[in-house]
Amino acid sequence: MALALLAAKIFFVRILDVSMGTVRMILLVKGRKVIASLVGFVEIAIWFAVVKEAINTDVTSIWIIIAYSGGFAIGTLIGSILSEKFIKGSLNVQIITTKNDKVADALRENGYAVSVLDIKGKDDTKPKYMLIMEVDKNHFNHLRTLIKDLDSKAFIVVNETKFVQNGYFRDAIK
Repeated sequence: MALALLAAKIFFVRILDVSMGTVRMILLVKGRKVIASLVGFVEIAIWFAVVKEAINTDVTSIWIIIAYSGGFAIGTLIGSILSEKFIKGSLNVQIITTKNDKVADALRENGYAVSVLDIKGKDDTKPKYMLIMEVDKNHFNHLRTLIKDLDSKAFIVVNETKFVQNGYFRDAIK
């Protein structure tokens, strides 16, 4: 009974501290240093307590290792889900297409702001266009589906944006 209780405690506390670590790293990438530092303080305090208990126990069992490792794995999963839900962000989307008018007009009709550049590729017999957009990450799946429907051969490059000033972002998906 003591082994099961210890393994469960280690498992659930590892889920908590690893989830916090995942969120902390994303906060750092987003430039939220002070909040990330506070999360890191609590995360390491929790981690230290669970490691101390796991190492100092007289009980030797593979279940302690499994609980520790399993908590880490599930904590990573939960942390990434939390970060997707609660940490806002924007994406820079670049689309290379030969169907400029069709794609750009349809994207604008769906509320997206689009800048269009004429470009040349290796095969310059067909005119090509680069469409550049900044979108809220919550709208990306809608955007990707829309682009795929408009031009299944479009080349899409997506980068996470750290900072945006001014510009237009759509409010809601139509």
